[in-house]
Amino acid sequence: MEKKKTHLEDIERSIYDIKNKFNFSYKTEKGLTREIIEEISREKDEPAWMREFRLKSLEVYNNTSMPSWGPDLTDLNVENIVTYIKPETDMKHSWSDIPQDIKSTFDLLGIPKAEQESLAGVGAQYDSEVVYHNVSKELTEQGVIYIDMETAVKEYEELVKAYFMKLVPPSDHKFAALHGAVWSGGSFVYVPKGVKVDIPIQSYFRLNAPGAGQFEHTLIIVEEGASIHYIEGCSAPKYYVNNLHAGCVELFVKEGAKLRYSTIENWSRNMYNLNTKRAVVDKNGHIEWVSGSFGSKVSMLYPMSILRGEGAKSEFTGITFAGKGQHLDTGSKVVHAAPYTTSTINSKSISKDGGVAVYRGLLTASPNAHHCKSTVSCESLMLDNKSKSDTIPTISLSNDNIDVGHEAKIGRISDEAIFYLMSRGISEEEAKAMIVRGFVEPISKELPLEYAVEMNNLIKLELEGTIG
Repeated sequence: MEKKKTHLEDIERSIYDIKNKFNFSYKTEKGLTREIIEEISREKDEPAWMREFRLKSLEVYNNTSMPSWGPDLTDLNVENIVTYIKPETDMKHSWSDIPQDIKSTFDLLGIPKAEQESLAGVGAQYDSEVVYHNVSKELTEQGVIYIDMETAVKEYEELVKAYFMKLVPPSDHKFAALHGAVWSGGSFVYVPKGVKVDIPIQSYFRLNAPGAGQFEHTLIIVEEGASIHYIEGCSAPKYYVNNLHAGCVELFVKEGAKLRYSTIENWSRNMYNLNTKRAVVDKNGHIEWVSGSFGSKVSMLYPMSILRGEGAKSEFTGITFAGKGQHLDTGSKVVHAAPYTTSTINSKSISKDGGVAVYRGLLTASPNAHHCKSTVSCESLMLDNKSKSDTIPTISLSNDNIDVGHEAKIGRISDEAIFYLMSRGISEEEAKAMIVRGFVEPISKELPLEYAVEMNNLIKLELEGTIG
């Protein structure tokens, strides 16, 4: 008699693993030196303050230790990483003007189609530079600015200077300092006071080059009473050398404003994903994070919300999938720094084939954050006895007039649940499939439609064997 097994297929990567020939118009040498930083700044024709910012960040990087906690980073050597690669094209505003190999990649990823059907603006980055950017007429007429970061630094210099790496300073940690030194590409979004953008905008980041790093910077400012939904996608093909992603996201949500930030990160298994994402929310503002972490060899990603205005609100909904050879250390941070603030964290993870999925969270309530409320829920589903899942919450409360709840569940598919469903005439295969689909459904329903379809394709159930 053969025992029935549940087999969760590894992520179907045929689309994501398509490699283009490594072409470029310009690239730096491997490693990180003052000369390389000056070379990047000169190539971008940046203002002097940005060049100085990069050089100061390099100093911080050289004087900062590697993280001594979390996943093992000893195999990551930045001296072997190419930090800047310019593709063989300038930025275009029509897909037909982009070189065919790059265009074909984005066609396969479905970006042009999504733009036509459901997006108000699209930015597409290939290696270190944005190669395509287009914004709908309606968005422009509303006064919304949605451009690449390089253009923003020149055309909106004072505005960028006032916000750039103020929320995530280079001193935050070693990879924030690295980002400050070599950042390239990314998106700048500015939504004027009272403007409500009904149709989402999307930026997609594709790393094609082997042994390279991608360091895009996303800066979003949503003024008082405004709202917008920003979607981010990331992917890369698999190589047999380490790649590095150390992007930075800074979100400023002003009084009564609302921002939804949705992302699916589907990096390849040779990627170190060391990304930093942070939002600050003013009075009665609202930040929503919807996050899917798939792929990468190692991830360290903890989107953070700083609720500094009375009545500010944060919601985080995330799912992580860790397969063979993956150590995904993800979670969320919330700082309640004002009264009557609320936060909700709903995190789920699946691990198989020896994968490691860790939830690492931080919840802080300051002395003046009276009447704040927070609910944290972490659920982990392990599909075999080789995999590992941990929940590591840190809760720091500095006043008593608060309402905080934390719940964590780690386990395998319940034999009792399988038996119950089978007793109702459902096959064992379908019973197990129903349980896993039900586990991820609260996350997938929060994603934009095309991303929900993508996630369902990424988490594909295949049940093997027979019932004896």
